[in-house]
Amino acid sequence: MALAGAAAAASLSGCGSSSAAAEGPLQFWNFYAPPPSDDPATVARAQWMQATVDQWNAENSEQIELVFAPVLGSEKLSTAFAAGTGPDIFLISPGDIIRYINGDVLVDLEPYLSQEAIDDFFPDNMATRVVGDQVFALPMEIEPLALYYSRPAFEQAGLSEGDIPATWDELLDIADKLVSAGQGGWVVPTTQGYYQNFVWYPWMWQGGGRVMSDDGTSAAFDSQATIDALTLWKSGVELGLTPRVEPAGDDIVSSFVEGYASMWQSGIWSISDFQRKAPDFDLGVFPLPVPPGGEPATSLGGWAFAANAMGRNPDAAARFCAWALGSTDDAGITRVAEWCVQTKTDIPPRQSALDRANEMGGFDTELMRTFRDDIFPSGRGEPRFPPVIYKAVSDAIQSCQLAGGDAADQAATGAQAIDAYLQTYEGAQL
Repeated sequence: MALAGAAAAASLSGCGSSSAAAEGPLQFWNFYAPPPSDDPATVARAQWMQATVDQWNAENSEQIELVFAPVLGSEKLSTAFAAGTGPDIFLISPGDIIRYINGDVLVDLEPYLSQEAIDDFFPDNMATRVVGDQVFALPMEIEPLALYYSRPAFEQAGLSEGDIPATWDELLDIADKLVSAGQGGWVVPTTQGYYQNFVWYPWMWQGGGRVMSDDGTSAAFDSQATIDALTLWKSGVELGLTPRVEPAGDDIVSSFVEGYASMWQSGIWSISDFQRKAPDFDLGVFPLPVPPGGEPATSLGGWAFAANAMGRNPDAAARFCAWALGSTDDAGITRVAEWCVQTKTDIPPRQSALDRANEMGGFDTELMRTFRDDIFPSGRGEPRFPPVIYKAVSDAIQSCQLAGGDAADQAATGAQAIDAYLQTYEGAQL
């Protein structure tokens, strides 16, 4: 695994020559570029992207074209970079950024940003994109996690707003009452991947747990907080409260409307899904319950713009990223706010854009206010772990959740794998 991680970093650091030699406009890979779609939300997001690029192209000699990349995951990107055909500009998630930082394929955007702009971004959300004074990606959104619940399902089970769980024990108890009343259960991801880790981390953080030490030199995964969080997810499945497969093809809206689920851990983006697919559904949301003596915590996700240091024109690509998401003029602030509360339902990544979004009425609804006031303040940036460390955590989750693994054993095994990897790790602090 360690060799595989090293090989991936090496392949990234050695690529880009064919992309740099190519002619034509800079390519911006993203999954919002106009695809054939009748979905209003998809169209709106594509229109925002197109308007942003069109404005840049009208004001700059270096032209940019949008390239629709429907599966912009780590495998597709790393394959393109290793082949020397990586995009000039692309979207990247916090969980997958570290190998691109270590591979020296990302432009440092700090020289292209004013200090005012840097200070405007929320630091906890920016942390996983920053190394020292270097800024390797600019977030376009913040997407904290919470638990959604179906008010009709609660009513059918004889539950009310006063029964919303605040602790883990209450969560399991309410889930049991819902299932016993013939309602859907409590849904968390059961498919292995970066997203599952992202959703699981807050449960570990709430008890004071972490994957590694603060200085990033040793594992801290073998802790009671880790064991408790693994046990919680294991209990959900073993007690029949959490389905082994996400219902309705992992569609939260259909699952709630059809009664397949009553509580579902998801991000703020799900508000817009309900707005367009089931605007009249009676939906509620609440912060993740906490263990005894624990503290509230949630993950702050969201995608970011990054520029290829070995692309056709790294300087122009970096200037575009800084202009699109880091401009401090009125138009730049509004552009970010519009993406987060008109095109989508997100928390803006900058204080000025959050203020503008408030002025625009983006947080006038109950659900959006709850995310802004009760959930976002407890957020932590999604960790940036190399694939080996991500996999050690992921394997522990999968073993406990679906294979009956012992939580203490899995925490210890994960810690051993992490420590072994860190002995030879060279790169940015994790």
